[in-house]
Order: sequence, then structure tokens, then C-alpha cells
Amino acid sequence: MKCPKCQTPMEKIRHQTVEVDRCTQCKGLWFDMLEQEDLRTLKGSGQIDTGDAAVGQEMNQKRVEKCPACQNRMIRLKDAQQPHIQYESCSICYGVFFDAGEFKDFTEDSVLESLKRFYEKSRL
Repeated sequence: MKCPKCQTPMEKIRHQTVEVDRCTQCKGLWFDMLEQEDLRTLKGSGQIDTGDAAVGQEMNQKRVEKCPACQNRMIRLKDAQQPHIQYESCSICYGVFFDAGEFKDFTEDSVLESLKRFYEKSRL
């Protein structure tokens, strides 16, 4: 599989029971359907995101045309809980691509985000 952003080969990496693909150059991460959610719940999973967040921000400006798994068109989405995180998703195979630094951020709530969720739950 090649990285959808820089077309460099990706390598398989594993954290506990979940295996994902990481770009050997830009360090972006490819997750098959719902792997990012499974991995997010595992302690220390952010460690797989070894890329430089500054490189990730630069790569985030590049548009992904085709899914590296099924070659269908990908769309850009924002995480509902952390809208500053933008990632690409395939609407056919449901894979997602996070640029370097995004998955680590995805696994960690900021203080503001935690307070916001607490406030929303307490209003119910």
C-alpha cells in the first residue's frame, strides 16, 4: 500500500491487538474500518503516531484523491469531539487517514474538551 498523500510505501505497525499502516516518509497513518476507534481505547496507542506534527500540518494541506485501499474518492472530515482534527475518509471501505500528529491528538482530550463534555453531560 502507498501513502495517499506522498505516494511512499507504508509499513505495517502494531499496538497490542490492532495493526495499522504508517507511511515510511511523512508518517501519516492509515486505519481500516473503525481501527482508529478500537486503537483509541487502548492505553498508550498515541505512541504509534511518531511523525512530526509540523510535517503533518503541511501534509494536511494536500488533498487526497484516492483511497489507498480501494481506490475510490476520499472525503475530508472533522472529528466531532475535536473539530481542529481534519482527516480523510473513504465512504466505500470506511478507511481513514490521519496526518502525522493527528492521531496522537485524537487520543488525547484537551482540558477544554473534557470540560465541555462534562458540562454537556451535566445539563442532561
